[in-house]
Amino acid sequence: MKRLVFGAGLARGLLLLCLLFVSISLQAADARQGLALASWNIKRLGHGSSTDFTALGSLAAAFDFIAVQEVMTPEGLENLDAALEAATGEDWQYLASHRVGRSSYKEIYAFLWRSERVAYMDGAVVYLDPGDLFAREPYSARFRDLTRDQVFAAATVHIVYGDRVSDRTEEIDELTSYWRWLEDIYPQTPLLLMGDFNLEPDHPAWQPLLSLGVEPQFTSGATTLSSRNGRYANLYDNIWMRDPQALGVREAGILRFPELLGWDHERARREVSDHAPVYLLTGNAELAGVDQERLSRLSRNQEQLEASDELPLGNRRSKILHRPDCPSYSRVGEQNRVYFDSVEAGLEAGYRLAGNCP
Repeated sequence: MKRLVFGAGLARGLLLLCLLFVSISLQAADARQGLALASWNIKRLGHGSSTDFTALGSLAAAFDFIAVQEVMTPEGLENLDAALEAATGEDWQYLASHRVGRSSYKEIYAFLWRSERVAYMDGAVVYLDPGDLFAREPYSARFRDLTRDQVFAAATVHIVYGDRVSDRTEEIDELTSYWRWLEDIYPQTPLLLMGDFNLEPDHPAWQPLLSLGVEPQFTSGATTLSSRNGRYANLYDNIWMRDPQALGVREAGILRFPELLGWDHERARREVSDHAPVYLLTGNAELAGVDQERLSRLSRNQEQLEASDELPLGNRRSKILHRPDCPSYSRVGEQNRVYFDSVEAGLEAGYRLAGNCP
């Protein structure tokens, strides 16, 4: 065996180079501390053959951790995991619930994460729901942010839509008990309640949860794709937290992906989802592979569009309600028009949403 012996000067030089390399590596690691955390209702994932998994994987790869609602089949989840690995060249892992739902309609909840940045710890469980108040019981687990060695717990739920707002408020009210339960099983751990809540965050039904100090991270904007390009309706997707600073949250955003892909809404709804993902950035994290300048420009354009949105319109004769993005909105006769401040207000007044609304 040969043994290499370096002179003192050379050894000192190599030591300095090693220290410099370590310093640069640590600076690079510091620049990526924190996570991009997302929640996404991916429309009927695994059902049918229309999903473009290449596009879906390229979009989901912007995040480090994703809570997914509306997974229909294990194969759909496996295909998403494979698409993420193909898009990033990295290892991804996922955790899935069993199929939940009290009717013939059932779905799977899932968490997916980038293995180099997040690790599953423990506590994966579907809520037992002692009062049987949830149509689809929430799912939760505890994870570790490997970039900062910080533990967090994530829970995900898809609140039932029903025929009226009152169908949803029972589940929304029960989220207060669920939050207390989460605090019991994940003590001293920052909590995220992520999902599609089918209710705007300013509805009075949220008051019990708000009284615990738990707040929505999204209070403006919209997340569901309308039939009109560039238009979004309803802020149903959200992430609720008690103390965002406990995780170092510095930014919250909606990834309006059709504009990023250059697709119209019809194709985006058919091949990816009818919901845009919501996300939080913690620490110094950024969305991976996303042009930040372009994203900011798209956000400004969307804010201008939303500012010019019209109010929901009801037909007082037929008792049918139309959102501004519904095809029949402009066809309601002037003499029959009644305007509402929100879709929920119209539904509560006894109107039903038009069947041709997206």
